[in-house]
Amino acid sequence: MPGYESHELKKCVEKTDQYLLLVKWDSVESHEQGFRAFPDYQRWKQLLHHFYYPFPVVVHYTSVTLD
Repeated sequence: MPGYESHELKKCVEKTDQYLLLVKWDSVESHEQGFRAFPDYQRWKQLLHHFYYPFPVVVHYTSVTLD
């Protein structure tokens, strides 16, 4: 998928039923307008969204450089 860079899945140590999925995109636009507008996105949703309960919160972050 254009703009996709990598992903990591982390399992919480304290709450073993919680996970963190970190997906790295080159921009918010690649995720929001590229991936979510891709015709196969609806099929992807259909295959995966039943695994989520509750549905995950999606937020976007950027790197911080400390001087």
